Amino acid sequence: MAPSAIETVTVPVPEVSALKLQVLKGQYKEAPTTFDKDAETGKKGFEAAKYPHYLPTWNRGQYYQPLQPFEHVDHGKDADPSFPNLLPEGSTVTHLTPTIGTEVKGIQLTSLNSAGKDELARLVAERKVVAFRNQDFADLPIEKALEFGGYFGRHHIHPTSGSPEGHPEIHLVHRGAGDNTIDQYFANRISSVAWHSDVSYEQQPPGTTFLYILDKPETGGDTLFVDAAEAYQRLSPLFQERLHGLQATHSGIEQVNASAARGGIKRREPVVNTHPIVRTHPTTGEKALYVNPQFTRDIVGLKKEESDAILKFLYDHLAYGADFQTRVKWEEGTVVVWDNRVTQHSALIDWKDGQRRHLARITPQAERPFETPFKA
Repeated sequence: MAPSAIETVTVPVPEVSALKLQVLKGQYKEAPTTFDKDAETGKKGFEAAKYPHYLPTWNRGQYYQPLQPFEHVDHGKDADPSFPNLLPEGSTVTHLTPTIGTEVKGIQLTSLNSAGKDELARLVAERKVVAFRNQDFADLPIEKALEFGGYFGRHHIHPTSGSPEGHPEIHLVHRGAGDNTIDQYFANRISSVAWHSDVSYEQQPPGTTFLYILDKPETGGDTLFVDAAEAYQRLSPLFQERLHGLQATHSGIEQVNASAARGGIKRREPVVNTHPIVRTHPTTGEKALYVNPQFTRDIVGLKKEESDAILKFLYDHLAYGADFQTRVKWEEGTVVVWDNRVTQHSALIDWKDGQRRHLARITPQAERPFETPFKA
């Protein structure tokens, strides 16, 4: 049974160093890259990557033991809801939609004290997605960026993605300048939209999450977000009540298999976990839909056709809910902070071939999803 809002897991929190890779003898060879290294270093007529130390590597010598439970502290619970340390006089706050999405200017995340970081967690829990402009985050040494993100939870190490050399805790989103593959991408599909909540298959999936821009195309490459709490609120009370108590399986097997099929890496054995379809946020108490087409596979206890029908309805409800979605347009120096517990997102692949899109994600894990009783 998932823990309640007041229960804690007593397993000590491992330090990041305790999660570091085991080096397997004779397996130092890097997996095949998916970008043109010459183009990224400024050859072949392209500008060099602005942050070459953030270019992705895939080291076959990285292997980790299964993740162990840990006690997560949600820093937003006790934060001052007036945000005096996060949003001082002179900062500019613009809400993008009524329920989701806020843009903040006039502060530096890297200057926040502990109280400011607590307020950051609370603001993000309430507004779901917050874009901070004109930040110096990408210019920090990677170790300092990880230290900042580690305040919000244990770092997740992705099982298959590229990462900067020596820093597997950073998940990279990268399409290189020389990767003329966008036309190829759409050869067998009509859309790049792929709604998901990051690595929801983990026993303790991410909470407060950071994504910051390194290089961007001239235009395009925006990120869409959907408010899964508002999506839950739009349902009828009878349907909400029926969803309560249902559990869905989330699988990481397919992601690892896809990596293997293209010659990629596997840092850890894939897992399958069950989570409530309706989860509760520990700070706000909001209930949100917690299923996504990338990682959710079925509803426990239902026959396949029953499960498929309900999941398809929920996926469509989230995807078509333009009136509870927001769109972030990337600008140089932008850091987007969102709460993976109550949102889903999708990148858009819509820019011209020959342009680079390069971002880095820090992904602190949170509590195991839990559900509180239904109230009409």
